Amino acid sequence: MSLIRLNIKGISYSQTQNGAYALILSEENGPRKLPIVIGAFEAQSIAIALESDIKPPRPLTHDLFKNFCEQFSIVVKQVIIHKLIDGVFYSSIIAEQNNHEEIIDARTSDAIALALRFNAPIFTYKDILRKAGVYLQTAKEKEEGTEEEENVSIETLTKDVASPDPSDLSNKTLAELNSLLEKAVADEEYEKAARLRDEISKRQD
Repeated sequence: MSLIRLNIKGISYSQTQNGAYALILSEENGPRKLPIVIGAFEAQSIAIALESDIKPPRPLTHDLFKNFCEQFSIVVKQVIIHKLIDGVFYSSIIAEQNNHEEIIDARTSDAIALALRFNAPIFTYKDILRKAGVYLQTAKEKEEGTEEEENVSIETLTKDVASPDPSDLSNKTLAELNSLLEKAVADEEYEKAARLRDEISKRQD
């Protein structure tokens, strides 16, 4: 079966629902998105890997795994989301050591967290994307009415799992934001750190 490459679109999460996270993967050269529900720890690990400016004071579990692999010349070559059963995605990590390839079963969230750290591509099969892929409608498309009615928003897709309102940061100065960012990283609150980094970047643009 044909493989389709996926890119990370982002992570949606809720301020009102504890542990409600959804990783959104987008089809390369295509309109479909693949939503995957993940845990809080994995969401933090993926978020910190996406934010190059945020360095944890101690290695996370996935960072430790990468360091371990590097010591033994093991490289993650790619991740394949190969199965979908009862709403649960199953993935394989394709790893290589001394030109010898191994296929390792893994949770999809862990596999993607590692793929980010190894700069490895993420793939899935056409039939999985056909079954679970959706079309997400942007705000502009909603206004123009260019998408078909069956298309849904990220908020609908993730059942009210929405990005946090950044308004609580709007009254903070840049100095205060940088201070909060340092504290969030020190406390290993990486989701909070990512939001602060976004707010700082937005003001510096």
